[in-house]
Amino acid sequence: MRCPYCADDSNRVVDSRLGRDDTEIRRRRECQECGKRFTTRERVEDVLPRIVKRDERREDFDRRKLVASLEKACAKRPVPGDALERLTDRIEKRLQESGEPEVSSERLGAWVLDDLVQIDTLAAARFASVFRDFQNAEDYAAFFTSAKARRAALAAEGPPAVRVPEPHRRPSA
Repeated sequence: MRCPYCADDSNRVVDSRLGRDDTEIRRRRECQECGKRFTTRERVEDVLPRIVKRDERREDFDRRKLVASLEKACAKRPVPGDALERLTDRIEKRLQESGEPEVSSERLGAWVLDDLVQIDTLAAARFASVFRDFQNAEDYAAFFTSAKARRAALAAEGPPAVRVPEPHRRPSA
């Protein structure tokens, strides 16, 4: 690892900690040449599928591109940045767990919309208007109707049931 200040490659690790959601290691380093400290982050390199676009082009999944589109959709909305990071992490994990070499952009967009509707319906409508190429007010109306039904279904399910294990009982003799 080269020092960002003097470009020397002799440095030592001063401190190591787990980073974001235990998915990365944050290392504090000190350059032995100039004495300045800097931080590096290590992540396991994910093997993610390629994204198949509508016109059959194939692209590598680009996390930054997804974050940028989410930020545009959530502009001037009360959506915290960490909620977008968590959403992006979930999508990335879902892509990785799919085990498929390729995933259509249509499917990826549907996953994003499912999560985004739960965070902010208007932001989801903005995302959907570009993703689904809305042409008129009826497209928006249909989206809001389906989003409302989806949110109602999730609310009806309620919080996930917490199963409390029964205490272990000895058989009576």
